[in-house]
Amino acid sequence: MIRNTSPDKPALTPPMLWDIEHYKELGLYFYLEATEEILPNGRVKVVGHGEMIMLGSYSYLGLIGHPKINAAAKAAVDKFGTGTHGVRLLAGSLTLHNELEERIARFKQTEAAIAFSSGYVTNLATISCLLRRGDTVISDKLNHASIVDGCLLSQAKFVRFRHNDMEHLEKRLAEANPKGRKLVVADAVFSMDGDIINLPEVVRLCRQYNAYLMIDEAHSIGVLGKTGHGIEEHFGMPPDSIDIKMGTLSKTIPSAGGYVAGNNELITFLKHEARAFIFSAAIPPASAAAAKTAFDVIEEEPWRIEKLQSNYNRFATRLREAGFNLLYSETAIVPVICGTTDRAVSLAKYCQDNGIFVQAVVSPVVPEGLARLRACVSAAHTPEDLDYCADVMIEGGRKLGII
Repeated sequence: MIRNTSPDKPALTPPMLWDIEHYKELGLYFYLEATEEILPNGRVKVVGHGEMIMLGSYSYLGLIGHPKINAAAKAAVDKFGTGTHGVRLLAGSLTLHNELEERIARFKQTEAAIAFSSGYVTNLATISCLLRRGDTVISDKLNHASIVDGCLLSQAKFVRFRHNDMEHLEKRLAEANPKGRKLVVADAVFSMDGDIINLPEVVRLCRQYNAYLMIDEAHSIGVLGKTGHGIEEHFGMPPDSIDIKMGTLSKTIPSAGGYVAGNNELITFLKHEARAFIFSAAIPPASAAAAKTAFDVIEEEPWRIEKLQSNYNRFATRLREAGFNLLYSETAIVPVICGTTDRAVSLAKYCQDNGIFVQAVVSPVVPEGLARLRACVSAAHTPEDLDYCADVMIEGGRKLGII
């Protein structure tokens, strides 16, 4: 391969936002570490570390490796193989895809649903293809990057409201172009803070100002609501409270992909206009079958939701009583605030050295001064393992001057 070595040619990559080489030199870089085996009870085997307690997983109900889900995936491979014949709109649709979408619609109590090949592109495609010039999209300040990117890609005016600040949301709605459509977008559970959007008030404001509402339930399915059906169940609200119900198939649901659930008109539009649906390969058969079956398991095993809440309460209470700042977390995501990047990565190393897999999240992902460990509790964890994790974090936090 011939490379251009001219000194006048600018570098291919721009400067990175985080000095990873500095932390590698200090032995404080823990990203991209590979798990070589998933073990029972929320444990994993990690290359170079051996067996560890997994405290960073999105598998909130512990469904990874569930025998019924595994069996469904294996049966799908036997029947359909490992791939599809193309994109869904042409030759790639399987009966499995239709069954998955019907299952999602029943679970979310909507007329129809559409499944995408990734959660990220679900938000990107949905927001960008629905909005036009003259429209306004209003996004919570702490929304996921996929929402932000979808808003930026759309032709609409993109404005934000302060995190969970309903007065500021109302101000943004009042300022929006009255001749265009208005779309409010928010996470149900915020992925870095673990708190919940004030859905009742958001719905009230959307109705008052004739705005549509899209909620991303990536971190709320299987977590919120007595039976794990999500944010509407959590607040006791009717299923038609949200116009566009987005979710992922890669967190509580142990598969890959994303979905939108809504009325027939919305889903038909997305299936014929969303570029990421039209031009992306279909979800593989094993993934579609696993996702479909996981929705069944959530309804068949409600004890998992109860255990998740019990585990969260046990773990978060210990940390708060020790003096850790966990912000307003009330879900499976537990942000353990450390302050500086150095403290966060040092506490992560202390945990890793003591057999706990948990990662530091630092600027620019979170604001300067709010670097943290992002712990995720699961229904798979044993009380004893969570107590051990809390003990290690408290001990490390005291040694590092965090608490």
